[in-house]
Amino acid sequence: MLHILYPLPWPDLMAFVLAGLALNLAPGSDVFFATASGLQGGPRAGMAAGIGTGLGSLVNVSLAALGLAALVQAHPESLVILRYAGAVYLLYIAWKSWTARGTGTAQGARLMGAALRGAFWVNLANPKTVLFIFAFLTPFADPALGPVGWQILGLGLIFTATGTLVTGCYGALAGLAGQRLSARLGILNKLAALVFVALAGKLMIME
Repeated sequence: MLHILYPLPWPDLMAFVLAGLALNLAPGSDVFFATASGLQGGPRAGMAAGIGTGLGSLVNVSLAALGLAALVQAHPESLVILRYAGAVYLLYIAWKSWTARGTGTAQGARLMGAALRGAFWVNLANPKTVLFIFAFLTPFADPALGPVGWQILGLGLIFTATGTLVTGCYGALAGLAGQRLSARLGILNKLAALVFVALAGKLMIME
């Protein structure tokens, strides 16, 4: 990876990292999902959601590096099924959150798995994510420095790493706050369920 990044001027690389962090810190669907997961399942579930976000981002970065963003833009209907499948999955998670009664070791592990899978699909089911990544990374790549695809992949991995860290921190902090309010766990579960429903609605009405 270092041999991919070394040719890039360090001022440009630092500008990229700072721009990526600014985008990561801006609350979006991934952050809201991780926050809701943390409120429902605790810090570990929130961090698991951050990891799920990173895994979904890795897929999107790979697509961008392969140049498939142009294909997605030319045939957006190919992602409609994926988008609606993600919305249905979110509604399922919302129902499970709404009907949840408590937490325990077994349920905590289950919530971590659900958070990881859910965050992965929320990231992957957004048809605009791969286009955004492609558009954001491309200006920082220079054909004179080597294959653009490899540069996009290297920059994408950096963007994914910072995004995973930031989103995981959002989720963990929400989880810590939720632990302090554990006496009102039922309310937190229902709040998380409402967030999941809102995210599902956003996916379904997305153009």
